[in-house]
Amino acid sequence: MRSFDYSIIREKKWDSEVLGLVASIYKYQGKQELYLKQRPQELNKLIEIAKIQSTEASNEIEGIVTTSTRLKKLVEEKTSPRNRNEQEIAGYRDVLSIIHDSFDAIPITKNYILQMHKILFSHMNNPIAGQTKNVQNYISATYP
Repeated sequence: MRSFDYSIIREKKWDSEVLGLVASIYKYQGKQELYLKQRPQELNKLIEIAKIQSTEASNEIEGIVTTSTRLKKLVEEKTSPRNRNEQEIAGYRDVLSIIHDSFDAIPITKNYILQMHKILFSHMNNPIAGQTKNVQNYISATYP
């Protein structure tokens, strides 16, 4: 798993252009409700595109890949997983759907996170699905 260091962002000085863009985002948040009422079909299509792109990018970071066609069908639940990568993609899809549908009601608790972990691995035979680890992983390097 890769990790990213965001600490440099805290120290960065933002120029007026970036701050103007942030202000624009805030301004347009109110208009979002209007779009939800006027064009729900277009927004739902954008949500589906975002789910596919999120699933592809997030899994690709972990080295989990499949073809674009298979990925789209998996995210749209129009096919079943064929291999381990696709099983992991299907689990990610399930968790992402829960988050999209219920983000405002999801408690950030250990039990809920473990439940999401169990759903994430529900398409595989993974004995640790929904459980915390009992054993520490030790990482070491051996140099010549």
